[in-house]
Amino acid sequence: MTARVPGGSGSPAGRRRIVVLDYGSGNLRSAERALAAAGADVQVTGDLAVAADADGLVVPGVGAFAACMAGIEALGAGPVVAGRVAAGRPVLGICVGMQILFESGDEHGVVTKGLGLLPGSVTRLAAVRLPHMGWNTVQAPVGSVLFAGLPVDSRFYFVHSYAVGDAVALAAAGAGVTTAHHDCDFVAAVERGPLSAVQFHPEKSADTGAALLRNWLNTVPAGG
Repeated sequence: MTARVPGGSGSPAGRRRIVVLDYGSGNLRSAERALAAAGADVQVTGDLAVAADADGLVVPGVGAFAACMAGIEALGAGPVVAGRVAAGRPVLGICVGMQILFESGDEHGVVTKGLGLLPGSVTRLAAVRLPHMGWNTVQAPVGSVLFAGLPVDSRFYFVHSYAVGDAVALAAAGAGVTTAHHDCDFVAAVERGPLSAVQFHPEKSADTGAALLRNWLNTVPAGG
């Protein structure tokens, strides 16, 4: 399934060519619309050659870790995502699209291997109330690019029961780590080189989500 925001076969000057990866999971159209509104030329596709060639790649995801990984593996998209990161080409993971970037996910005692691009495991939140659903604030590190210019009390929209809890290992691996709290602390966003990821849904986070997407787009070289 492929769709392109109107505007011809190529990108207008200065507009980043962004692919939202279609591997059978994720809020594809919501992400497409939000990125287009932020100023990108967006294509939703499972074509791996197009995904590899895009200026920026967005990996969405909703539902179960194992199901998302099964979709990635069926499409053969893992090497494309990893290859982009190794080559310094921007990738943004959203929600479960963030989670599968880690080493593994543990759901109901079943451990599923992730893409292993970030250290750590995704586990069930140690929270009384699950899922964690609704608006929440985050604590971004000094120098964050994703959250640059956003007020410290900005709220983002979360829907999840699982997350990465070990921010220390990520920081030790050179990542900028943003955390949030829902009965317990968890990793809400990661920034490491060309790889960015957010546990919340920027495409559902109104003006703050739009600002974050614009910040990310500003890290994507046009025509790269």
